[in-house]
Amino acid sequence: MSATVDERDVNGPEPDLKRVMGPGLLLLFIVGDILGAGVYAVTGRIAGQVGGVAWLPFLVAFIVATLTAFSYLELVCKYPRAAGAALYTHKAFGVHFITFLVAFTVVCSGITSASTSSGLLASNLLVGLNEGIDAVPTGEGATLVVALAFMVLLALINLRGVGESVKFNVLLTLVEMAALAIVIVIGFVAIGGGDADLDRITVFENPEEKGLFAAVTIATAIAFFSMVGFEDSVNMVEETKEPERIFPRMMFTGLGIAVIIYMLVAVSVVAVIPAGDIATPKNPEAGILLDVVRAGAPDIPIDKVFPFMTVFAVANTALINMLMASRLIYGMANQGVLPSALGKVLPSRRSPWAAIVFTTVLALGLIVVVRLQAENSVVAALSGTTALLLLAVFSVVNVAVLVLRREPGRPGGFKAPTVVPVLGAIACLYLLGPWARLEADMIQYKIAAGMLALGVALWVVTYFVNRATGTTSTFDDVDHLAG
Repeated sequence: MSATVDERDVNGPEPDLKRVMGPGLLLLFIVGDILGAGVYAVTGRIAGQVGGVAWLPFLVAFIVATLTAFSYLELVCKYPRAAGAALYTHKAFGVHFITFLVAFTVVCSGITSASTSSGLLASNLLVGLNEGIDAVPTGEGATLVVALAFMVLLALINLRGVGESVKFNVLLTLVEMAALAIVIVIGFVAIGGGDADLDRITVFENPEEKGLFAAVTIATAIAFFSMVGFEDSVNMVEETKEPERIFPRMMFTGLGIAVIIYMLVAVSVVAVIPAGDIATPKNPEAGILLDVVRAGAPDIPIDKVFPFMTVFAVANTALINMLMASRLIYGMANQGVLPSALGKVLPSRRSPWAAIVFTTVLALGLIVVVRLQAENSVVAALSGTTALLLLAVFSVVNVAVLVLRREPGRPGGFKAPTVVPVLGAIACLYLLGPWARLEADMIQYKIAAGMLALGVALWVVTYFVNRATGTTSTFDDVDHLAG
């Protein structure tokens, strides 16, 4: 892509976003987003459903995610704009109400994911501090305060600009990979020393005596939270150099790296932790991996450091989620689907400050409401809601890619085999159903329904604001969106 195209102002009086991401930064962005909070939040719950074959749901979730990644890659090469799934939906179906709901659903998925991360971070930080200072509180109130403060800190980092945020992401990604490497090494050292049982990884167990297919279905729906993140990258396309060339290679590489690490972590967990203890970690909000470190290396004080490494890991996920959510709000505002005020950019930093403030306020409200209202694990409720919302969006995107192939004159740099989006849509729709959830997880539908109800209310407000100001959507302007 030429410099002229890269730097032209497509946003009217507002400055264009800055292209700072090359192949290396994009790969670390994708890997960092996928690897973060997911493996800490869900590994114990997965093993609790399928026993020693906990690696299998990660593999199935990877396959479903990869099928959908094909659709995203075809569409991002055709329409390299920051609005992502919402843009693809509008180009395919042309209904503003559906476009807005998809956009709001994606924003909400980023916010629920970041809120999940904030809870994990707060729990691990307080546990780590309590190891050295007994007076540090670790209860619900302290966890809530730390989680809220963390979200405010993320907003300040985000306001500094994408260049600083992505560089911070590099540091956090390296730390989180080191943390997971510790879990893997401890697991395999314990196996080699005869202190762990590798034979467990082929044993299927389900506490409710469900069959393998039903149990793996439920576990895959849980595991799907750990594989999301690749779709966030398409909302950074306007800040990526030569996206049509580097996106396919980096996305598939990132997904592959993530699933290999996840499966090795799952093997370590199953081998080190007794079967009856996996589903009930000592601190459910902090996750099972801390128990692996404590059990696998009791004579080495790694467990004193590991909670802080976890803090960095889940912070990375939250940072990327909030980057994505704010960029999507920015993109939608600039296309007239949200009020134009949400598309304001800081002239000096060139970061979308209005969208950052908006998404941060939503995240703070969600953290408070869910933590005070949820009867079950907050992490389980929010991580499951994230997966639920994104499975719905992925179903739409897989259909949209087929519809948009009918559009003449829109060649892209990547095309998925036709059977791939078909299989992707079927798999995502299947995992949306109640048969893929435990009874305790039905709260996820309530949270998602409440957030979508808020989306409908915002759509009504947006409609009247646009009508009063004479604002119209530019989604139908193909040449303008082509970038």
